[in-house]
Amino acid sequence: MTTALITGSTAGIGAAFARRLAADGHNLVLVARDTERLAEQATELHDRHGIEAEVLTADLATDDGIETVARRLSDRRNPVDLLINNAGFGNKGRYLEVSMADELTMLKVHCEAVLRLTSAATAAMRERGRGGVVNVASVAAFVPRGTYGASKAWVVQFTQGAARDLAGTGVRLMALAPGFVRTEFHQRAGMDTENIPNWMWLDADKLVAAALADLARGKSLSIPDPRYKALMGVVKVAPRGLLGGITSKTGRKYGPQ
Repeated sequence: MTTALITGSTAGIGAAFARRLAADGHNLVLVARDTERLAEQATELHDRHGIEAEVLTADLATDDGIETVARRLSDRRNPVDLLINNAGFGNKGRYLEVSMADELTMLKVHCEAVLRLTSAATAAMRERGRGGVVNVASVAAFVPRGTYGASKAWVVQFTQGAARDLAGTGVRLMALAPGFVRTEFHQRAGMDTENIPNWMWLDADKLVAAALADLARGKSLSIPDPRYKALMGVVKVAPRGLLGGITSKTGRKYGPQ
């Protein structure tokens, strides 16, 4: 039985990964900041699916939190076969309206934590000749939209570059780039989502199923919905200046900075 470690496991896409992987028979290491919520999730998944669910409380906005998870990923006696780097958040506001402390915290979670945890996991996986990493990015990575989009663009570029460097080792890396997903994400950031068209919303469980299928196919980038694949096709050919104006306006209204 294999083991998957999921950061940000108690809500949204992370919780959907936990449900699906537990149903498929994987043992889990559940990582988040809220110990009580983690314990409830672990108990539920154990009772429902008969898997082992380990709880690991860590704040990935801190060095200690990152190091705690990195040590678990480096444990050769209890190996992790699949890492889901899902933890993340959004700040509401335009550039210079968000405090520098909040900007740096976002980069810590979205970039530094992803780099350090991916490195810890893949070093151990390469020794065993097998393993996988899914780094959750966003379609915001492909449009000019502030710090959030820039941090997710880093996730995509880093993941695809590392996937090429580790080709042939048995270790797979994939960046997952979803669009709007019905989770707690926007609510926690204080973002108004009432005017987002229904067709733009994705279901977290279906997204995870598509993402795992793409990982199995060896893809290094997953945009797990035909609607968003079509939109990203338009993005590729749209004039950069026009695209920047549109995404700036819609991003301030609907999404993270």
